[in-house]
Order: sequence, then C-alpha cells, then structure tokens
Amino acid sequence: MTRRLIVVGGGLAGITAALTAADGGAAVTLLEGRPRLGGATFSFRRDGRWIDNGQHVFLRCCTEYRWFLDRIGSTKDTVLQDRLDVPVLTPWGTAGRLKRSSLPSPLHLSAALSRYPFLTLAGRARVGFAALALKRLDPEDPRLDTQTFGQWLDKFGVTARERAAMWDLVGIATLNLTAEHASLAMAAKVFRTGLLDTNDGADIGWSRVPLQQLHGDAAQRALEDAKVDIRLRSRVSALEALPGGGFTVDADGGTLHADAVVLAVPHEDTARLLPAGALLLDDRPADPTVLAGLGRSPIVNVHAVYDRPVFAEDFAAGLATPVQWVFDRSENLGLERGRYLAVSVSAADAEIDMTQQQLRDRFVPALETLLPATRTARVEEFVVTKERTATFRAAPGSGRLRPHARTAVPGLALAGAWTATGWPATMESAVRSGLAAAQSILPSLDLDPGRVLPTRPGAFPERTTTP
Repeated sequence: MTRRLIVVGGGLAGITAALTAADGGAAVTLLEGRPRLGGATFSFRRDGRWIDNGQHVFLRCCTEYRWFLDRIGSTKDTVLQDRLDVPVLTPWGTAGRLKRSSLPSPLHLSAALSRYPFLTLAGRARVGFAALALKRLDPEDPRLDTQTFGQWLDKFGVTARERAAMWDLVGIATLNLTAEHASLAMAAKVFRTGLLDTNDGADIGWSRVPLQQLHGDAAQRALEDAKVDIRLRSRVSALEALPGGGFTVDADGGTLHADAVVLAVPHEDTARLLPAGALLLDDRPADPTVLAGLGRSPIVNVHAVYDRPVFAEDFAAGLATPVQWVFDRSENLGLERGRYLAVSVSAADAEIDMTQQQLRDRFVPALETLLPATRTARVEEFVVTKERTATFRAAPGSGRLRPHARTAVPGLALAGAWTATGWPATMESAVRSGLAAAQSILPSLDLDPGRVLPTRPGAFPERTTTP
C-alpha cells in the first residue's frame, strides 16, 4: 500500500517537497490555507491587471531554483542575462555600470571597477582587498555568525560611501538587511557564491510574466500531473504525532491522517504546530519558542504606472536615493503605451508603517531625480505592496536558530527559506529546503530519494535522513 505524506504549506518550499516526494512514489496531499499556491511570491488582480506583490529576481548561481522552474515548466517565461550588467543611477545624474567580463573570478569585475565613478582609486583598492579576503572566508564557519558584515568591512577601512556604492548595493537586496546589521556568515555566502566563486554566478534573471503565472499556476499543473491531492483554503490548526507512528493533521474540512508530514510554513507557524520535543538545533532538542529569535525583516514595493515611456533599461540600482532598485515591468502588465515601474525597497523598517500617500510623496519625486523622463509624465496608477514579515532577519546569531529538515520525530520534516539551507531567505533557499525535506522524509515512507533527487554537489544542506 502506498504510504501517505501530507505537506503543510503551498509556497515554493512546500511545492518542491510535494513534487519531489510524488516523483519518488509517495501519495501526497498538499494543504494550503490561501486560495492560491506560490507563498510569498504571488500576484493579485487590480482593475483587470496582474500586479506582483514584489519584484523577485534570481541569479545564475541559483541552481536549485532554476531546476524548480524547469520542473514546473516555467523556464520559458524567464529571462537570464548572458552577463551581469547593472546600471547604477544617482540623483545628480552620474551613472555607472557594474558589468562583468568573461575573465575568471575575481578578474571578471576588474574592468567595471576601474571605470566605476562612485569609487576613488583608494576606494577601489579597499574594495579589492576586502573582496579577496571575503573569497577566503568559509560561510559555514560559526565564528562568522557572531559579527556583522559591517564590522568586518571596518577592518579594511571601507568608508560609508564605498559600502553604499558596492556592498549594500547587492547585500541589502539579497540579505534584506544593511551591512551594519547583517551576519558576516550570510554576507560571505552571498558574495562568494554570487560574485567571487565563479565569474557568472551573479548574472540576473527575472520573470517575463506575473508571478502567479510563473509559480502558482504552473506549479498547480505540475502537481496535478504528479497526482498530488491539492487542497486550497485548508488552513492547518494542529499537528499531532501518534504514539504508534503516523500523524493526525487538523485542517479546515476535518482531520487527516498521514504516515509522514512536511511542515513548510513560516517559523512562527512552525513553532505553534510542532509536536513537543520535535525541534532539533545542533542535533539537540530545543524549545520551539526560540524560533521567535529569527525575527522578521520587511520589504516594501512601490508600483507606478506612467502614461508614456520613461525608462530605457530593464532595471537599475539607485545610489543616494530611496529607490534601491527599479524595474520596468511593462511587459508583465502587457502595456503598449505607458510604462509600469516597480520599486523594490528591502530592509524597509523606515517605510513599512508609512501610508500610501507618504510613500507616494517620497518615491515619485525620487524617481523624477533618477529618471528625468518621469518629470513630464503623468502617474496614472500608484500602488503599494508591503510584506511586513517578508524574511527572517539574517543578523548575527541567526545561524544557530535555523534547524535542518530532520526533526526528532520520525516521519516529520521541516522546510522553508528560514531553515538551515546555508542561504539567506531567497527563492533558492526555499527550493533547497523543500529538496532537503524530501531527502529526509522519503526513507521513512520506504522510498528511495536517490531516484528523484538532484545529484549536483551542494544541492542539499544536510545529507542525513530520518531514521
């Protein structure tokens, strides 16, 4: 008899775990409390248009997320740069570009840095020395998780201007924290994997279609093809491990029984649902309430539709402006005449409680200083989306609070971008966690994970399986 797995949570982590387990031969039921799949990456309808909750990009080094896109049939709906190329804009009109060459790392950025107008000759030298030192750090060294990235940069004499022009330009968007607050371990992971280990790791990719179409809708089709029982609007209120093995799951619609469970929900919900004694940190039992220490870091996105073309790039980064990153999403909306710009603001503690009018008063003038064409254009639509609990806070000490997929309860595994994937809270981290959960859970269902799981080195943060 085929044994039953219940996956709680329909974000990228839960979808990945459900798909992989189904591919491995398990009978899978996926429970999602919302009326859609996709988790933190979604779109909503407004005046007949799809608007994404935020701008989500990926890098060439995001190997497991790119596998996920292939698995659900969405790769065709994305764009991936041939080579990293980032326009950098300022309010005073000076512009630069961070563009890589085909030279091996770290020489692939040498030409771009030599022409980068926001660094002095001495500043370029400090950035270079820091980059070489960063390349020698081991992100898995627990000592790196005891200090901030900013404290480490201070040792090299990196100035506030240099930090803003180089390190925070990339770090804030990926870590959702500034260098002065982010863990050195997480920063080392981001910069090594993205920029320093290979010359093409940081090539940027993005969706050409609404996120709901890219993830949620495509994943639903893939799950249905894999015979996964998808139950939307089915919020889970309780999870119990039975003395003789197996689980009961209380959800909207009744109580379900399963041989195994993957809990792929945010860390706050995980702490609430975990059976007593289940959580393991450093292979030792831990009180689930400690997960609250992971905290949350917010993201705010501003969406402005103009009545005419105002931007000649697909995206750009901003310096000395509230506009951290701006993306032209006109293709996303199918606009033929106007232009839809999406501004992404990470580490948005200062913006998260602003009203829509306050954000409009802040960002419309800021866009006018960066993009002169907006000064004569009319804003036809202005929308704000806020993710107050977008990611955990990748601050010093967060590493020891991130559990692996395996728990102390046989047949129960954890997934989510907040778990111990070795990555910050990204789409890559979410997919890796789902793969790790499948790796952990399939043997408890008497199934071989080796038949369906990737064999690429580093695909899993943890190779141990549930006994």
